Amino acid sequence: MNPLVSCPGCRAVLLKDVFNRPDLTPCPSCGVPLRVEVFPALFRRINPGESAQPVVMADESSCFYHPQKKAVRPCDGCGRFLCALCNCELLGQHFCPACLEAGKSKKKIQKLENQRTRYDSIALSLAVLPMLIFYFTIITAPMALFVAIRYWNAPASLVGQNRLRSIAAILLALLQIGGWITLIFFLSHRKS
Repeated sequence: MNPLVSCPGCRAVLLKDVFNRPDLTPCPSCGVPLRVEVFPALFRRINPGESAQPVVMADESSCFYHPQKKAVRPCDGCGRFLCALCNCELLGQHFCPACLEAGKSKKKIQKLENQRTRYDSIALSLAVLPMLIFYFTIITAPMALFVAIRYWNAPASLVGQNRLRSIAAILLALLQIGGWITLIFFLSHRKS
């Protein structure tokens, strides 16, 4: 059974016995006459790490992007045949470069990540930048401490996350909070 080819009328999955017939064949589910032609690459299993191969026989399909290479599978997004070089696997699905790029730019592929929030940089910024005007640290120091601790185990950034930034943010925030506690303590005891 091949889940890639379905009847245009009833969307039932078509079996191999309907493919590549010289005449119209009725759909096994709804009876609509069909003529389905598929290339042998549709049924070929791809081995991980397999390199693109040149087209060997006249009845073999070729890659949409590299006509001189043998197709190993169709794209799950658009159906174009792809060689091993163009086959981009993402979470069990196979995409051509165009569908992968469209999925990234138009956000059609939900699991495709091309950016992450750098919480370590946010926490460090919340701890360092308000030091220019010290009074803001009464608000930003607890925020920096919260962000650094809350997102300690967040997935690493695509460009690399450095735990040293989070540690520096925690230490600076604790020093700022300690400074405020000390200042409030001395101000309250000085009046008495």
